[in-house]
Amino acid sequence: MEDLSPQEAAVLAIIRDNPFAGQQEIADQLNVARSTVAAHIVQLMQKGYILGRGYVVPTDARAVCIGGAVLDRKYRAKADIVFETSNPADSVRSMGGVARNVAENLALLGTTTSFVSIVGDDDGGHALLKYMRDRGIDVSQVVTSKDRSTAEYVAILDMRGDLVLGIADMGIFDLLLPAHFDRIWPHLAAANWVFSDTNPPAETLAAIIAKRKRSRFKLAIDAVSTPKATRLPENLSGIDLLFMNIDEANAVLRRGAGDAITDPEEAALALQAAGAEEAVVTVGARGIAVAGREGGRSFPAVQATPVDMTGAGDAMIAGTLHRILQGDDIYQAARTGSLLGTLTTESHGSVHTELSEHFLQANMHRLVG
Repeated sequence: MEDLSPQEAAVLAIIRDNPFAGQQEIADQLNVARSTVAAHIVQLMQKGYILGRGYVVPTDARAVCIGGAVLDRKYRAKADIVFETSNPADSVRSMGGVARNVAENLALLGTTTSFVSIVGDDDGGHALLKYMRDRGIDVSQVVTSKDRSTAEYVAILDMRGDLVLGIADMGIFDLLLPAHFDRIWPHLAAANWVFSDTNPPAETLAAIIAKRKRSRFKLAIDAVSTPKATRLPENLSGIDLLFMNIDEANAVLRRGAGDAITDPEEAALALQAAGAEEAVVTVGARGIAVAGREGGRSFPAVQATPVDMTGAGDAMIAGTLHRILQGDDIYQAARTGSLLGTLTTESHGSVHTELSEHFLQANMHRLVG
């Protein structure tokens, strides 16, 4: 609690002992004016030590995920695709979005998790919220909009499962503006970790990064894609942990074809030099590189028999954050995250259908060395 003044710490101690203590009662105990206590309580809310009225003190190991909540639809052709006519296909509908996937993984692993996003006031939006509530995720801070429909991604696959055409309707996330986070800031400030993907607008990401510098939570961000990666500022100060692949790293570092970094460990260290406290850079089957407080390290990919690659990166992020919340350093946490990503590729779902802390621990032997 190094960010608290002596009087703020004294106010917090009284509230911990008696969450129903009134401001005047606290003022009398400390021999200060009631208005002084009120000002300290506002600061304690902004710093995340209390959650607002009633002075509810936050629980430990809590994560907040910000960003995409998407309806995913896949259509796989039963025969060779013939354009400009109807093609028979099998279809699958699932819940997607990077931040949504991360939130579900975290909740299934046992981490207390809440989700902040925006959905349409439509069947898809209602289905997404119910699905997440059923998995124990707090969705009380999700905005419901009547102006835009819930985000959707449609994938047309050929009979071999290769992508022929992808269509994304993500315009609703343009409405996820800084004002919403100003209103709910105590909810974020009370978290241990806040994770965001880059689906929110650049101005929103910048506002979260700026306000994080005055808060006690740690901030993790995933680049999502090369185009969306450029929504991050050039100065990465205020970001505690970055996740991205090598192409996204080059985009964030503003590296073109002529000076692109090809070594993932070098890219992770370059992100750290640009201001990020720590970084994880993935290179698919080649493994991951981690830049932490003890420098850069590379780890091989966990051997897998993949069925579907969807959601592997999101699972890797969730596994890493979950283990950090359990006390692991970034190196061990990222290795465990890499394992969870691999396990997810061996499942047909974007989130492993059998996922739990016990399931993860039962597969830890697959980490070599």
